[in-house]
Formats: sequence, structure tokens, C-alpha cells
Amino acid sequence: MKNIGFLNFGNWRPARGSHVRTGADALLQTVELAVAAEELGLDGAFIRVHHFAPQLSSPWPLLAAMAARTSRIELGTGVIDMRYEEPLAMAELAASTDLISGGRLQLGVSRGSPEPALRGAEAFGHVPPEGRSDADLARDHTKRFRAAIAGAGVAPMDPQMTGRQGLLSVQPQAPGLADRVWWGAGTRATARWAGEQGMNLMSSTLLTEDTGVPFDELQAEQIAGFREAWVQAGWSGTPRVSVSRSVMPITTEEDRLYFGGDVDSTDQVGFLDGGLARFGRHYAGDPDAVAEQLARDVAVQEADTLLLTIPNMLGVEYNTRLLATIAEHVAPALGWTPAHLRSELGAGQQPAAV
Repeated sequence: MKNIGFLNFGNWRPARGSHVRTGADALLQTVELAVAAEELGLDGAFIRVHHFAPQLSSPWPLLAAMAARTSRIELGTGVIDMRYEEPLAMAELAASTDLISGGRLQLGVSRGSPEPALRGAEAFGHVPPEGRSDADLARDHTKRFRAAIAGAGVAPMDPQMTGRQGLLSVQPQAPGLADRVWWGAGTRATARWAGEQGMNLMSSTLLTEDTGVPFDELQAEQIAGFREAWVQAGWSGTPRVSVSRSVMPITTEEDRLYFGGDVDSTDQVGFLDGGLARFGRHYAGDPDAVAEQLARDVAVQEADTLLLTIPNMLGVEYNTRLLATIAEHVAPALGWTPAHLRSELGAGQQPAAV
């Protein structure tokens, strides 16, 4: 396991016990969590993007604020619903944000998940052409976005202004950003498609298919198919793969109050978006037991990045303590080392005895 980060859905609600009561709370606390995660030696701070819901919706100002307050940690999305995005405007915003971060942006994009709005992307002016689905629309937008951030010409020059002819690229350009795009895949087939396109793979805590095997085994099949498709498509290098998990080590009575009921969690199968879906289990309990269970999760072992879905409405203090417990007592069992210790070891120092 090379990288561990958190994934924040950014929920807010003025409910009893909520520490995130407004949109401002959700945004500002996400910045504070990114700072805390970097101090703990974690590798990533990722945000979920939802529209028409009391959750984080516009990632660019938030990611830029996170970038301004941190210096090392990766900053990402998991995922942006590409049905809603104007590709060229997004290319400008993404490149600007990446430059502010110093090249730390990791962009998860996808078709998006079921939402409260009926044809919500149409309210943003995005309607699939006749004979095309909203999934096709998301992939078309992604293709144009990726071309734009890779420097492709997209608009004809005005010879009266430029003195020449040709195509102009969007500006600014962020070197390397085109290689840091991840596709959020909900099935084995979409994961293979992502590999064929040369994107990294982002897989969450659910798959919108079910074959009867445990969730982690099905997700491991998804990862294997992705990597096979990457190689068969002729791409060079090694693509990255992330998986998400709900990990709740219980060390206090407060933890037990919130998550003690999840100790015996198992996979769940239900209907989502018109078909069967398999939802992965929660990992809750004593930190050593949780570490042992995660070490046996075959998809976690296959991935290079683990994103921890956090209960953000419990606030910054609680989630900082949660992440600290995972970093100290759970993650080392997965072969993970805090970033500052990796830097010391890379400089030739030996790990301290424990």
C-alpha cells in the first residue's frame, strides 16, 4: 500500500449532533481536514462532488483553498459527474487549480451516481444528442476535457489578431495533469473501458453489478480486468488504482456509540440505478482486528491507494483523531508508512525501533 487518504462527501445538515450545519461549515472544515491529514503524514485529501444536494458541489475553489493551505498532500475528486461539465471551462479551472497546488491534483471523473434531481444535467444545459445516453454524454465530455488539458487545439485562431492560422489551446496548461485523470468505474466492463482509454482507475465501496462473490473479490476482478485492458491497449507505464473503504477503529466510548453496531458488518446486495448492486462492508472494531481484516481484503491489497470515507458531520476534531488512529494502528499492517518517515528513509536514515 503506497498511499492512504481520506474521501469527504461534504454532507451538511442542521440536525442534532451535527458539527457541519451549513455549506460554509462543510467547505471550511474540509480545508482544515486536509491540513490535519498532511500533518499526520497521509497522502491524499479527496472530495466527492454532488449536485442538487446538501453536499460539496463545486470542487475548484475548495481544491484551490486546500492547495493554498498545504504543500505536499495529493488533492483530488472522487468523482466529478461529467454529465454536468462544460469540458473547456473545466479544463481551464482544473489547470489553474493544479498550478496553484504545484502539480498535486488527482482528478476522479465519471458518469456520476444516482441523484435527487430528475435529469439534473439538463438544468445545466447539457442534453445528450438524439440516440445517445447520459453515460455517452459523460464520456464525450471526458474525451474533450482530456484532449484540452493535454494541449490539443480547440478553437481556430483569428488571423487578424494572431497573424497566422491554426488552432488555439485553452490556457493555462498544467504539465502532467492529463496523466492524473481517474475514471470512477462501477462495473468490471467500465473498468476495462477506463484501461483502454489510458486513465487511472477509481473504485468505490459499491459495484453496480453482483455475481454472488464477496465484494472485495469482485472488485479485485475489476482491477485485474482494468490492468489487462491497459496493457492490451498498448499504454506505457503503470496505471494507478484506488479503492474506498469505510474504516472505523473503535478506541473510545464515543466511537462505540457511533459505530459499535457496525462491528459485524457484511456485504449488502440491493437495487441501485435499475439493477443489482453489491455494497462493501464497513470495517469497525478494535484497531488490531480492523487492520487484520483489511490486510485480508484482496482488492485493498491489489490497489496502490486506499481512500477512507469519513463521517464528516462529526467534525474536524473527531475525524482528525479517527485518521490519526488509522495512521498509527491500522495502516502500518497494510505496509504503509507516513510520508515524513518515507522522506527520512529515502534520505538513508533507518527506521526507529519500536
